[in-house]
Amino acid sequence: MTAPTVPPAAAAPPAHDAASGAAPPRRPQPARRAERPPRPPRQPLQGTPALVSSISTMVALVCLWAVLHLLVLAQVSHARAQDLLFEEFRVQLAGATAPVDGTAEPGAPVALLRIPRLDLEEVVVEGTAPGDLFAGPGHKRDSVLPGQVGTSLVFGRAATYGAPFADLSELEAGDRIEVTTGQGELDLRVVAVRRAGDPNRARPEGAARVTLVSAEGSGRLAGFRPGKALYVDAEAPKGFPSPGGYSPAVPPSEEAMARGVESLPSVCLGLALLIALTLGVIAARLRWSVGLVWVVAAPVAIALAWFTTDAAMRLFPNLI
Repeated sequence: MTAPTVPPAAAAPPAHDAASGAAPPRRPQPARRAERPPRPPRQPLQGTPALVSSISTMVALVCLWAVLHLLVLAQVSHARAQDLLFEEFRVQLAGATAPVDGTAEPGAPVALLRIPRLDLEEVVVEGTAPGDLFAGPGHKRDSVLPGQVGTSLVFGRAATYGAPFADLSELEAGDRIEVTTGQGELDLRVVAVRRAGDPNRARPEGAARVTLVSAEGSGRLAGFRPGKALYVDAEAPKGFPSPGGYSPAVPPSEEAMARGVESLPSVCLGLALLIALTLGVIAARLRWSVGLVWVVAAPVAIALAWFTTDAAMRLFPNLI
């Protein structure tokens, strides 16, 4: 018989000769890449580049804030002021302490105005200066309160700070206007919508008239056209008695389309502080990083921009 064939064994790797002390061969190592030298720290801008960068950043920050304040924050401020005024006036009505004469302080609530056609409900404050109308419609202090026998003038903004009278031109004869004061509630009906120069018909004896005054136009954008005023007259056949005590005259800043020039020093102060802050930022950037400087300076810049913008808005016509 033939013996089975045995396959040859696989070749074994050469054994390490412990007696000879020879080290096993090593795999070749890849060449190491040369390490890059560390990047030097970024040096802060100096001289003219720092000046131009800081001034540009500050101007952009202030301009953006002014736009944000006009389009958004002013509306939020108006809504918040109305909430506080409504709560205050509600408590006064419940306690029979709401003003019924001319003794209310500027900015205090004196009436609640409702116009169903415009879906409008606003607390009327005392005074018609530009700053008074930030919170809502204002009662002209040399006229009787809304709902009393006589003619009561109520001013309201048409484009900014909630724009409560933006759609005043949409009212027509016969539309209902409701007023609530410390003397009670009264329904009035629109009898005329007129512009500057239109004849103003005589008020019937014993009637209560409320004249709403705002900038000419319909909608918020139309309200930015200064120099034109719109008047809406609403009457009730019989009004509440007037105790009197109203101011015989008001300063020019409380007339229709008036500007609060008394806030000009505040505007100049705010601009001066913004310039001082800009110079401080330039000096700080020579010593510290840009990020650290603006983390500290940005809140201060926003606060100063808010103060300056609020004061500057008083320089615009009070019905806008």
